Amino acid sequence: MISGNALALIGAALASLAGVGSAMGVGIAGQAAAGVVAEDPKKFGKTLILQALPGTQGIYGLIVTFLILIRIGVLGGGGMIKMTTAQGWFVIASALPICIVGIWSGIAQGKAAASGIMLLGKREDQMTKGIVYAAMVETYAIFALLVSILILFNIGL
Repeated sequence: MISGNALALIGAALASLAGVGSAMGVGIAGQAAAGVVAEDPKKFGKTLILQALPGTQGIYGLIVTFLILIRIGVLGGGGMIKMTTAQGWFVIASALPICIVGIWSGIAQGKAAASGIMLLGKREDQMTKGIVYAAMVETYAIFALLVSILILFNIGL
């Protein structure tokens, strides 16, 4: 049987998987940005702003990973607390919202940002609209971050 401590460490690793969505999203947006910059190198800075937006899911996953590691005692110098199997499963449950939503929203945000970059390529004055479209996806990543934090801090560790 897997110990509660091992399950909690798996939970921390799962939360960090939100970075997969960010990496994919930033890559998708970067491909679109390269096409626009090939046509007009002066648009590099503006395309970079839109390309960076999908990177936040990875940051949110990292935040939850660090919070889990702090809560279970891996970080902070006190040593890892002894956890029951149920507590370990609760930690995994706290990681799942940002893990799952972070992966999917990072990819979706990359696609929305890529579309915004294409909009910027055609109509530079419409860049703000492209940012808003990509930011709408961000809302759900923030919700997932909050749910993960609420679960983590209410599981009785």
